[in-house]
Amino acid sequence: MSPRATAIVRGVATLSAALAGAVAATWLHLPLPWFTGPLLTLAIANMAGARLPGLPHARDGGQWIIGIALGLYFTPLVTQEILRLAPWIGANVAFVWLLGLLGAWLLQRLSGESATTCLFASPIGGASEMATQAERYGGRVDRVAAAHSLRIMMVALVVPFALQWLGVRGVDPYAPAAAPLSVVGLLLLAAIGAAGAVVLGRLGVPNQWMLGPLIVTAAVTAQGITLSALPTPVSNAGQLLIGIALGARFAPEFFRAAPRYLAAVALVTGVYLVVSAMFGWWLAGPAMLAVPTAVLATTPGGIGEMAITAKELQLGAPVVSAFHA
Repeated sequence: MSPRATAIVRGVATLSAALAGAVAATWLHLPLPWFTGPLLTLAIANMAGARLPGLPHARDGGQWIIGIALGLYFTPLVTQEILRLAPWIGANVAFVWLLGLLGAWLLQRLSGESATTCLFASPIGGASEMATQAERYGGRVDRVAAAHSLRIMMVALVVPFALQWLGVRGVDPYAPAAAPLSVVGLLLLAAIGAAGAVVLGRLGVPNQWMLGPLIVTAAVTAQGITLSALPTPVSNAGQLLIGIALGARFAPEFFRAAPRYLAAVALVTGVYLVVSAMFGWWLAGPAMLAVPTAVLATTPGGIGEMAITAKELQLGAPVVSAFHA
């Protein structure tokens, strides 16, 4: 079998496993089944030695879809609310920086890794961006990437399950701009979203496939222009792709490579979750936000994962997106 045919077969196996995971998660009533199902299925399968590969550009494609879905929430009234929250979004940025510095200090004490590696392994940022910075300044790229992968996976699983266990759903519902489904409008949204991602990519902005579509769609929606609704199957596909991208990162060697270091990362992530939840709880009062929305907005996860959680659980999706962006 040619390498190309082999890659296609393995890709089909990955997609099949992910779909099976989504169906099983739906049947089991797990939170965010189209995201957590593929993530758990691929992570468990690969840790057991299946070595199912990620799909090319799966995360980009998933973020593209989710970015558009979130942008549709930014109606003129919602945009005014985000502008009102701007000072509190700034306060959260300062909090995140301080939390990252605390995490770097704690990670170095627990793991014995170099200060440079821990400095880039600890901020609430994207794995690829932090790994690039670590390489530039002499840190361990593999350790930095592993730390961010483990942190995002832990947060992406712990937070939705915790919210479901607490029965938190629909506390702060927002509705996307009302519009009928239009094939032409949907294709136009996809095109302008992709254009936004390309522009941000050329400017060197991280997470451009999430932020580009989100910003462009939000800008259009804020003007009262409604091009099309986004069908639920399309939104589910976006979640599926992000779940595949995250779950496929794990392999049998992942935890064997540096068990002490990864155990320290897990402990630091636990500290992050507790401290950020306390900050979000406090922030809810002066910012006049629902407590679950404020907690989710300050949770140390990736923008895609946290935005999906907010959207599916109806916990202030545009507010959470703005805070994480």
